[in-house]
Amino acid sequence: MIKYTLVCDSAHSFEGWFRNSDDFDAQCARKLVVCPICGATSVQKGLMAPAVSTARKREALVGAAQAEMQSVAAAAANKADTPTAAASTEMRPSALLPQDVQQKEILEALRLVRARIVESSENVGQNFAAEARKIHYGEAEERSIYGETTPKDVEALLDEGIQVFALPELPDDKN
Repeated sequence: MIKYTLVCDSAHSFEGWFRNSDDFDAQCARKLVVCPICGATSVQKGLMAPAVSTARKREALVGAAQAEMQSVAAAAANKADTPTAAASTEMRPSALLPQDVQQKEILEALRLVRARIVESSENVGQNFAAEARKIHYGEAEERSIYGETTPKDVEALLDEGIQVFALPELPDDKN
């Protein structure tokens, strides 16, 4: 995956993750890359520095992923607040199935965020809450993890000051 710094015609700067340069070019040509600030589809690559992965950057990666997920969620909320003619005249079969280009873009952004987190983290399965506590209290090596836990355990982790967030569950995850 490649992270590009992108700039729209209104000079808004934002980041996007792509499989490769050709994937970025193809998505831009199809107007699938959209500025999250103004909605412009005329987007270009901005100046970038090469990324070198280090242990210290893991924490920053999680923070960036959380920010990107919040940005995508905000874009989805804005989209939901804007009624369209298509939405008012036809029944949609499922909220999870993308019906327009913007929804497909949001789902693609979520897929990229989720893939990046999974790629750079360790799956601890059902032991997520216990392992998160061990890491937080210095009983285990500090690293990025993901796994499964109950809502009750999530609440307890947050009460203990352990930052966690849910990975988005996407339609493809069910197939």
